[in-house]
Amino acid sequence: MIDFQNGTLVKLKQIDPKGLAKDLSVLLIEGEGVIAAFQGLRDKVVFTEKRVISVNVQGLTGKKVDYTSLPYSKIQAFSVETAGRLDLDSEMELWFSGLGKVRFEFKGKVDIRSLAQLLARHTL
Repeated sequence: MIDFQNGTLVKLKQIDPKGLAKDLSVLLIEGEGVIAAFQGLRDKVVFTEKRVISVNVQGLTGKKVDYTSLPYSKIQAFSVETAGRLDLDSEMELWFSGLGKVRFEFKGKVDIRSLAQLLARHTL
């Protein structure tokens, strides 16, 4: 789950975004597609053509789900940190107007540069 107070999130691994299209179809607007998706333990973060969607699975059964929409238009600044030889994780920080900083940590081989280009296309 995104901790909006501390700006942290459990480390995310990349997953196939095609499996999420059905679950998110009610949230997506016409012409909005899923570009990339990542999963923590049960929660997910989805990058679309318009926004970042946080999917927070709640409760023991996981039937209750909270969806938080973070539009690219509200991003004031962002930074990315690529993986290194010893530190294989990459990181992204987003500063949102009225919300503050949200931080994503990605484990494994994630093309963080393409995510940075996605953000740049929609925020600059």
